[in-house]
Amino acid sequence: MTGRRRSPFPRPFQAGAVRALCTAAAGAVLLTGCGVLPGTTDGARQPVTVMTWAPVGTNATNMPGMPAMAKAYARYVNASGGLDGHELRVLSCNERNESSGAAACARRAVKEHAVAVVGSYSQHGREFMAPLEAASVPYIGGYGVTEQEFSSYLSYPVNGGQATLLAGNGRQLAPDCERTALVRPDTITGDDLPGLLNSGLALHDRSRAVDIRAAEDATDYTASAERARAGAKDGGCVTAVLGDRTETFFDSYRRLPDDGRDIRFSSVLGSVGQPLIDRTGGKAGPFEGAYITGWYPVASDPAWQPMRDVIKEHAFGDDAVDPADPGVQTTWIAYTALKKVVETIGDDTITPGKIADALDRGAEVDTGGLTPPLRWRYEDMLGAPGFPRIVNRDVTFQVVREGRLVAQKKGFVDLGDTLASASAQS
Repeated sequence: MTGRRRSPFPRPFQAGAVRALCTAAAGAVLLTGCGVLPGTTDGARQPVTVMTWAPVGTNATNMPGMPAMAKAYARYVNASGGLDGHELRVLSCNERNESSGAAACARRAVKEHAVAVVGSYSQHGREFMAPLEAASVPYIGGYGVTEQEFSSYLSYPVNGGQATLLAGNGRQLAPDCERTALVRPDTITGDDLPGLLNSGLALHDRSRAVDIRAAEDATDYTASAERARAGAKDGGCVTAVLGDRTETFFDSYRRLPDDGRDIRFSSVLGSVGQPLIDRTGGKAGPFEGAYITGWYPVASDPAWQPMRDVIKEHAFGDDAVDPADPGVQTTWIAYTALKKVVETIGDDTITPGKIADALDRGAEVDTGGLTPPLRWRYEDMLGAPGFPRIVNRDVTFQVVREGRLVAQKKGFVDLGDTLASASAQS
C-alpha cells in the first residue's frame, strides 16, 4: 500500500473495461464503480475542466495560494462525488504579472476546453479577457484588480474589487484622519486608487489624499515613506496599498528618524494581513492600532470553518494555502459559486455557454455569510460607470488589537452610494 487515495473517477484508459464490466453485470447486480459516482445515479456525466491562474515567484505581487486552494477544492469535491456528479479538473497557470503571461494563460484555458476561469488574479484584464470573450468562456470570481472584471459581460465578480476596498478605506479613515497620504503602485491600475479613496474621505468632508506613486517592485521605499509622513502631518494617516511590497514600504517607514508625530497606519487586506502583522512583531509591531479594510469577515470568523476543514484535509500541508489570505478566500468563494451553478444546470455535459446562461438567468449563491447572497442578473448589478457589474458592494472594517485583526465594526458596510459618487466624479 502506498497510502495514496484512490480516485472515485475512472481514468480514461479504464473507461472501456468499466463499460464492458457494467454491461456484463446488467440485469444482475449493480456494481459499485460502474460509471456511477458516490452519491449520484448518473454515470454519463462528463468531467468539468476549469482554470485558475495567478502570479507566482515574481518580483511584484504573488498569489500562489489561489491555484493551490483551487486544487485542494477539487480534491475535496471529487472525494464526495464531484460537482453534481461531474469530476472537477483544475488547470493552473502562472501569469507572472506580465501581460503576455495573462494572455497565454487565457489562450491555454480556451485550448484545453476549460468551461470557466475561476478564482484567479491578474492585473492585465484587457489581455486575458479578450481571448476569453472570443471563446465565450466566463470569468468567475476574479480577485478584482482590473476594470474588465467589472465591465466584461462574461465576468462574474464575487467581491467589489479594489474599488470597494479603496472607497471603504476612505470611509474607515475619514472619522479619525485629518490628513491622509496614499502610497500606491505607479501603474495603470494604481492610477484609479486615489479617486476611490477620496470618494470615501469626502463623506466626512476630508481633504483629498496626498497621492504618492511608488514602484511596484522596489526594494527600498525611503523616499516614498518620507513623502507619506510629510503628507499625513501630525494626527494624520498613511495608507499603503502595494500588495506584497507593502511590507517593504513599512520597513522603510520604520527606519525613518522619529520626529514625534502621531500618525496611524492603514491598508487593505491583500496588502496587510495577519501573517505580516505576526512577522513584524504582533502587538509590539508597527501595525498595532492600524485600520484595515477587507471584503470578507475576519479570518477567525466561524463562517470560514468549512474552508478551514477543506484546507486541513485536502491541502496536504501546502504552506501557500493560508486561510487568512484574501486570495485563498476569494478562490474558495468563487468555487462555491461554480458548484452552485453546475448544480443549477443539472446536465450531463457542462459548457461555457450553459454556465454563462445560468448565471445571467439568476443562479443564486449562498456563501454561508461570507458575502451577501450573490446573483448576477442585470438588476442585481451596481450599474455605475467604471464598475457596472459589481453585485457585492460590501466591505468589512477591521483593526489590529493586541496583535490580532479583529472586526472594528460588526457586519458589512454597503458602499453602493460611495462607488456611485466616485463614478460620477471620475
